[in-house]
Amino acid sequence: MKDRNPPPSFLRALLKHSILGTAVVVSLLATLYWSLIASDRYISEAHVVIQSTDSMSKQSIDIGNLMGRSGGGNPMDQLLLRDHLLSVDMLKLLDAKLNLRAHYSDRKHDPLSRLWFKDVDLEKFYNYYLSRISVEFDEFSGILVIQAQGYDPKTAHAIATILVDEGERFMDALARELAQEQVRFLGKEIDKIKGTTIQARQALLNFQNKNGLVSPQGTTENLAVIINNMEAKLTDLKTSRAAMLGYLMPDSPNIAELNLQINALERQIAQENARLTAPTGKTLNRTVEEYQRLEMNAEFAQDLYKTALTAMENGRLEAARTLKKMSILQAPTLPEYPLEPRRIYNIIVFILITLLIAGIAQLLAAIVRDHTD
Repeated sequence: MKDRNPPPSFLRALLKHSILGTAVVVSLLATLYWSLIASDRYISEAHVVIQSTDSMSKQSIDIGNLMGRSGGGNPMDQLLLRDHLLSVDMLKLLDAKLNLRAHYSDRKHDPLSRLWFKDVDLEKFYNYYLSRISVEFDEFSGILVIQAQGYDPKTAHAIATILVDEGERFMDALARELAQEQVRFLGKEIDKIKGTTIQARQALLNFQNKNGLVSPQGTTENLAVIINNMEAKLTDLKTSRAAMLGYLMPDSPNIAELNLQINALERQIAQENARLTAPTGKTLNRTVEEYQRLEMNAEFAQDLYKTALTAMENGRLEAARTLKKMSILQAPTLPEYPLEPRRIYNIIVFILITLLIAGIAQLLAAIVRDHTD
């Protein structure tokens, strides 16, 4: 059975060679563009690292540092700086200082690489900005690599310089703001602690005035010494009575006098012991316990107040000095040769990709021809 409506021979030839011809034409156009039309773009590069002045002053010998495992500061600081440099706010700042819209949309540049319209929407302008600014963090060395592209060396250098200067200002302001916020918080807490300290000291004074004792513990210790002395004297009297009973009658005047002294001392000792301890009542041991508790609260509040004052003073010192220092390892370069576009590289890669696609399309076309024959 014959195929219906077989394609003419010239259509077959066109189908057979049009794909390769199209690939050749597209490759020639791409070569023409990359060789003659594409505008030169200059790249200014800077290397920076963020370091904390506190960590620098407290730095000790570390095997990881000796081995060169990390040459930068806190990676979180580097990533914060990277996010700020690639933010819309930074784009607005650069546009205000350098008029980037006019520079990137200048019609003297080729239409494929430039910004098409000067008054383009902010979102599209921002996407274009991200294609011309590169901020990469090297995790091994801890270095932030900043690259800025411009259609002339001075503009590229100016962009990179502003990025470095504004990055340094941003990190310093961020650290200062945090320190100042801590100072404000500590100031509020100190006011509360101060009130608590005054109340604790006043409670201690009221207790002393109420009991008529400056130091109940000292009074208790003195009383214990008195009781010990009386007990020692009582022991001597009992010893003397026992010795006198060896040659005197129990009802002799000397024995009676000793008995009176012994009884008086025993009553006095019992009375003084009652002042110290008793099952019930306001005894000195209870007074000492309450006094020590009030004194401990007062001392704790006083120590806490001193610590808060020291912390606030340290916070003020930190807020007044540079906490996050941007060390510039390589200042923004003034380019002398356009590194972009990479003309030969782009031409070769484009031709290879085009030929690969053309080969795949040619293979598919051959399969189609085989099924139509």
